[in-house]
Amino acid sequence: MTRISQVSPLVRLAAASAVALAVLPLSGCLYAQIPVNTPDGDGPDPAPTTSPTEQPSGDLPASLTFAAGADLPATAYIQWGDGFVVDDGWKIVKPDDGNGGWTYGTIDDTCTAQFWQGLIPDVPTVAGDDSVSSDAMLAVILGEADAAAITPLSTTGAFSYQIGGNTDVENRQVEGEAGERRWSMAARAFTATGVGLYVIVDCTGGDIDATMAEVIDKNAVVVQ
Repeated sequence: MTRISQVSPLVRLAAASAVALAVLPLSGCLYAQIPVNTPDGDGPDPAPTTSPTEQPSGDLPASLTFAAGADLPATAYIQWGDGFVVDDGWKIVKPDDGNGGWTYGTIDDTCTAQFWQGLIPDVPTVAGDDSVSSDAMLAVILGEADAAAITPLSTTGAFSYQIGGNTDVENRQVEGEAGERRWSMAARAFTATGVGLYVIVDCTGGDIDATMAEVIDKNAVVVQ
């Protein structure tokens, strides 16, 4: 499995996404900006890795609850496993952009899944509290100055860990809709390593809940 260099900062996200934003209602009184471009960054091209078949090694937590995130070594590499690379139901919409982002779409064009991974120096994280920091990451992505506006609207969900088919990486999720279009965003910040990742599933006419479940099942969070 190829180790990637995590060098893409989650900085200037609002500016990087200003070219093409989707303004969708997050709740009755809050409107959120969903980026359709990934953030700017410098350094080597980060890319997803194919999902490994082994279980977590002995020096890593058996699961990545928010609390267990504090037990990660600072040198751990955290990245998406690319479970769609050989999946006939998905196609590449935007290839790896070299800044930690890429997008897949369903073959029927009803849904997309936008992935991002990288360093998060501009997110106001709280050391040792991955839940609060994950909300702060959502707030940055959504253009909210205060994570407190996001926390009441977010729920705790989970990604797969190392291999698909489990729910061992806690995340924070938020959803919104506009007409027939629905989106669901899930993010996890890892304060022990200064790394974060997210996925935004965006559907028009498709079953967003089933699609997000498939995305999570087939694209595990890989830790080395």
